[in-house]
Amino acid sequence: MSEETQYTTPPPPPPPTASAPAQSSEMDQRNWAMFTHLSALLGLVSGLGFILGPLVLWLIKKEQMPLVNEAGKEAVNFQLTMLIAFLVSWVLVFLLIGFLLIPLVVVFDVVMSIIAAVQTSNGTRYRYPLTIRFIN
Repeated sequence: MSEETQYTTPPPPPPPTASAPAQSSEMDQRNWAMFTHLSALLGLVSGLGFILGPLVLWLIKKEQMPLVNEAGKEAVNFQLTMLIAFLVSWVLVFLLIGFLLIPLVVVFDVVMSIIAAVQTSNGTRYRYPLTIRFIN
């Protein structure tokens, strides 16, 4: 067997074209939208951060990711609504009703934010209940 087998390497793949801007994947959009909802929970620890977290993420990513644009508006609207509910509950402390309402508002905020994050990560567009739509 005097025949020698020659191995050749395949040609390199063509370089990517730069004609179209890179679109973010569906999974990236879902993750950023989920973080938009979850950032409100981190903000509950720091005071007004529960509005600032979703607002900042929404403002940064709204032009690049349509899903984050929608989720961000929804999260900011909900957190503004929860701020109003908390302020009304705080005023009602003087009538002794607020002592019951403040924990309910906080629990409702946490539970709805978690539900929104899970639904968004599963690909479902979530709309918060009992929300005033300040931003359309």
